[in-house]
Amino acid sequence: MSTELFTAVLAGDVAKTATLLKNGADCNASNEEGATLLMQAAGAGHLDLVEMLIKAGAKVDATDARGWTALFKALFNYEQNCGFPEIVSALIEAGADIEHKVAYGTRPLMIAAGYGEARVVEVLLAAGADTAAMNEGGRSARTIAETKDYVEVVNQLHMHDLSHSTGKKSSCSSAAAGKVADAVNVVNFMRKPLT
Repeated sequence: MSTELFTAVLAGDVAKTATLLKNGADCNASNEEGATLLMQAAGAGHLDLVEMLIKAGAKVDATDARGWTALFKALFNYEQNCGFPEIVSALIEAGADIEHKVAYGTRPLMIAAGYGEARVVEVLLAAGADTAAMNEGGRSARTIAETKDYVEVVNQLHMHDLSHSTGKKSSCSSAAAGKVADAVNVVNFMRKPLT
């Protein structure tokens, strides 16, 4: 039954998944790499299935063979070239560890920043992700984003840190870079309107 359930989850088949779970399928089943159904649903961008599996009792912080959790899977999907902020949010609400480390001391915020996923970064920042955390190479989410020239993410992280150092609430948006203290370097690129 678990193979059938994995097939349904990967296909995004909500009705089939619901039926299989109702008939006693294990919501915490995992494949040979240790990836759970929740990880598969999160990594494929299936929010309805993520919510269904969480409600059914799926372990949010279960890890696969690499130590990745469902949250890590939702940060960025190579095939779809995007992350899933709504899924990241749902997993955090269900208790996912936003500071879980994988290889090289890498945390979720670092991965989201490293792929330029501004909306995912925004969710992680709102949940209290540590912007000062560094991996084993001494790099933070901000330095990773700077290396890849993800300006919007660099601005988000900078504005977040600035607002927390001054006690102001962060808006986590590069558009908020308009009012910045003197001597603060924020890069904010805006397209020139076509004339």
